[in-house]
Amino acid sequence: MGNKNNKKERINVVYSTNPNYQYEYNQEEEQETLAPEKQNLRVTLDSKQRKGKIVTLVQGFVGTEENLKELAKLLKNKCGVGGSVKDGEIIIQGEVKEKVLTILRDNKYRAK
Repeated sequence: MGNKNNKKERINVVYSTNPNYQYEYNQEEEQETLAPEKQNLRVTLDSKQRKGKIVTLVQGFVGTEENLKELAKLLKNKCGVGGSVKDGEIIIQGEVKEKVLTILRDNKYRAK
C-alpha cells in the first residue's frame, strides 16, 4: 500500500520543493501478528444465512490480513475443502471442527 508511485492513494497532497518531502498515505494500521502460541482462536460451527450448509468458523485471529489468509490457505489445503476470509474470520466449508482444531494445535496455535 505504501507504494510511492501510486498517486491515487495520496491524501492531503501539498506540492513542495523539499526533496525529502514524504506523502501521507491513507492506510489502516496493520495489527502486528501474534505468535501462534499467543493466539486465542475459537473454532465454531455455523449454518446461519448459508442456505443450511454448515461451515467451520475460526475467530479471534490477531494479526495482518496476509497472515490470516495464509492460515486459511493451510486449513483449506489440510482439510481438502474450500473456504474464505471475511471480516477477520476464516470460513472453512463443511463440518470439520475437529480437523481444524487438530491442525491449529499441530501448528502451535491455542484454539478451543
